[in-house]
Amino acid sequence: MTAEKRINGLESVLAIIERRLKEDLSLSSVAGRAAFSKYHFHRLFRGGVGMPLADYIRRRRLASAAAELIASDRGILDIALDYRFESQEAFTRAFKKVYFTTPGRYRRTMSGLAGHQEREKETRTMYEAPKGWVLTGSHPGDYEAGIDRNEVHLGSASGYLRSRSGGADGFATMMQTFKADEYRGRRLQLTGFVKTEDVKNRCGLWMRIDGQSGEMLGFDNMGRRPIVGSRPWNQYRIVLDVPKDALAIAFGLLLSGPGRAWVDTLRFEEVSDRVPVTGEEEENDLPDSPANLTFEL
Repeated sequence: MTAEKRINGLESVLAIIERRLKEDLSLSSVAGRAAFSKYHFHRLFRGGVGMPLADYIRRRRLASAAAELIASDRGILDIALDYRFESQEAFTRAFKKVYFTTPGRYRRTMSGLAGHQEREKETRTMYEAPKGWVLTGSHPGDYEAGIDRNEVHLGSASGYLRSRSGGADGFATMMQTFKADEYRGRRLQLTGFVKTEDVKNRCGLWMRIDGQSGEMLGFDNMGRRPIVGSRPWNQYRIVLDVPKDALAIAFGLLLSGPGRAWVDTLRFEEVSDRVPVTGEEEENDLPDSPANLTFEL
């Protein structure tokens, strides 16, 4: 199976999971829907996502339930049963292992925090971003970046980037830059989960490799495979070679035009040469030789 087929297969599986979080999602049922054998599917999923299928489904159900605890006043038992937990006790045990508190206490604490963040949002500076991140781009003033505790992938928060109005111009990115030392001479893969809502132009992860003199040694911004419209949580990837003379690695989430995007569960890892790079090569439209030098044609 080619790397492209494995990637497309994994994206299809993750989309199935998102649509059916409140339904039966056994290894057999998911592998069957994706047209994989259980053996190959188990290896594909664990290698691509970084955890077994059962653990991923449990974490997604817990994260969705946690978001619903904050956003609604539905009973804890009703939420637990919706997400396939046998009882409120079973849900509470699983919830405490991940969030280190009970669902009821989590609801009280996080609902208060979410309200506090909404009040803070009114006084934030235009270019503020979550800790460790920078909001920049061609028109960063048309966009807002922050942390969302109502829409999460795993855990209790995700990052978001959204336009401030339907007339947002240019693009903005929520980004970071770090030293390339650890990955020099290696092939580096960035994976992350992204969800979008009403993205008019395009959205995507991006990564750039910078050289010692500021030159760009590698770049991919998903320009030929953009995320458009409203899409559920799914995993996207970028793979670039990091040359031995690389200085820095920059990455982030890009949004162009009106819309909103969430990002979560980002991960860097070295991959083998068998995994193809995703960076787009510069188009070379130069002719092979000069032409019409006498202007007679």
